[in-house]
Amino acid sequence: MHYLKERNLDQVIRAARQPLLGICLGMQLLCNHSEENDTQCLGLFDVQVKRFTSTTLKIPQIGWNNTRVKHHPLFKGVADNSYCYFVHSYYAELNNDTIATANYEVDFSCALAKDNFYGVQFHPEKVRMPANRFLKIS
Repeated sequence: MHYLKERNLDQVIRAARQPLLGICLGMQLLCNHSEENDTQCLGLFDVQVKRFTSTTLKIPQIGWNNTRVKHHPLFKGVADNSYCYFVHSYYAELNNDTIATANYEVDFSCALAKDNFYGVQFHPEKVRMPANRFLKIS
């Protein structure tokens, strides 16, 4: 956020009218606040970013996890329970803008959508499916 604010990119992002996709940390920056360094984020999604606190699972979560997708144009042609690749220690809580969820001891938002803003916690470049079937906005 410091980098974005220093260069006024926070204002550019907030003013964007074209579709904008935040990936991994990029999705978290679109949220209100992150527990990571007690950071005020862009506030485009009304949700908090929390740190995983598991005592039984490794943090960060690194690896494949299945996702539960809601009906949304971002996931057109993507099957529910598709596997996606994650590398993260923080997660966005479930909220009204959640369009896909995953579980790593807690259910969390792994995709968000509101107006022209989209975010995915996973890394779409690692998803094992034809590129023309994933992340198409109709």
